[in-house]
Amino acid sequence: MTDEFQIDIPPSFVALYVPVGKIKPTLGQRDMAERYELCEDLANLLTEKAAHLQFSLGITEDLVLQQCEAGLLTDPAVVTPPEARWVVCRLAELLQWPVALNVASPGQGLSKP
Repeated sequence: MTDEFQIDIPPSFVALYVPVGKIKPTLGQRDMAERYELCEDLANLLTEKAAHLQFSLGITEDLVLQQCEAGLLTDPAVVTPPEARWVVCRLAELLQWPVALNVASPGQGLSKP
């Protein structure tokens, strides 16, 4: 078994690539693993930055998450809008912050990046 197939991709990420009414993702295992690793790395890299923003600017956690999502979507964006939403939800999870409704529902039915 190769390393890329040993990655445990969470169902919440897989769901980004399953069109509504379908059960099979639009991406293959290798491509999905690469996208997942990118998104997971981004979430982990943003933890320190997000915590610093909240402390230094004295803004709410929700506003920090909104700003992070907007930053992820700034051109040239390396993630799609549903992936950016997933990264922000994962970031909130890593920081043990509540996720507001406006960032809590990643879109489904994503096509290939």
